[in-house]
Amino acid sequence: MKIKIILFALMTIISCSKNEPLAVETEVNAALMEVIPEDAARNSKSSSVKSDTAPAKNDSIAKKIIKNGEMGLAVANINEAKSKVDGILKKQNAYTQSETFNNTETSEDLNLVIRVPHENFDQLISSFADGIGAVEYKNISSEDVTEEYTDVAIKLENKRIYLDKYRNLLKNAATTKDMLEIQENIRKLEDEIDVAEGRLRFIDDRVNYSTLRLSLSKEKPRSSVTSKIGFGSRFSDSVAQGWNIFVSFVLGLISLWPFLILTPFIIMFYRKWRSRKKQSTFNDSSHSNNKD
Repeated sequence: MKIKIILFALMTIISCSKNEPLAVETEVNAALMEVIPEDAARNSKSSSVKSDTAPAKNDSIAKKIIKNGEMGLAVANINEAKSKVDGILKKQNAYTQSETFNNTETSEDLNLVIRVPHENFDQLISSFADGIGAVEYKNISSEDVTEEYTDVAIKLENKRIYLDKYRNLLKNAATTKDMLEIQENIRKLEDEIDVAEGRLRFIDDRVNYSTLRLSLSKEKPRSSVTSKIGFGSRFSDSVAQGWNIFVSFVLGLISLWPFLILTPFIIMFYRKWRSRKKQSTFNDSSHSNNKD
């Protein structure tokens, strides 16, 4: 009987010693996952986090295509063309983001930046080409940003998870040093989350509303430009231009005043030098003749 009791006790101790390390290891791992920072936890949690979030994101995020375009139209009347453009924009639920008008001697140009729902973009282009004026140029481009959007969305979700972890750690911070470090990590994560959310909003805006730069141009005939200038205006302009040329000439001469002052002295010096040279030559020739 005693032998049975001893054997039962030994078996109980052995079984307890085998199970205790597993329980301790589980508790340690759980504690580490609660306190490790983002950079250290990323390797151990990446597989589980991504497996939970990535498929959901890929399933919920549709294709993200950004469409942009440029179009130039030659029109007979800028005001009439603008009225037609406004009517088409209203039908297509589009709006004008900015408008610039230039009136030169050769042409009138109206430049518009238009935002239109992406599903109406192609119809808007066709409406402008058919009912406004002659197409001078047209450039359409598409950019697939699905991969970038998905990547930013997954990283944003992971940052939110880490932010919740740090906020829970802040409640249980034991020292002031730990509290400051956790608060700094929270601040950095909040800044990164704001940037990521802003990027997603920007992409959504560019995807949902395409951008078209439309230019309406009316070329002015040469006769209409020159006919506005009469003979009297041309004569007065010519007189004014001649006077300006004369004034410029006089001012140019005045700017050369140092040379005008020095010129007489240079001439006098040159004449004296030439006279002396001639006298010297004459003396030399006379002396040679006397010797002969």
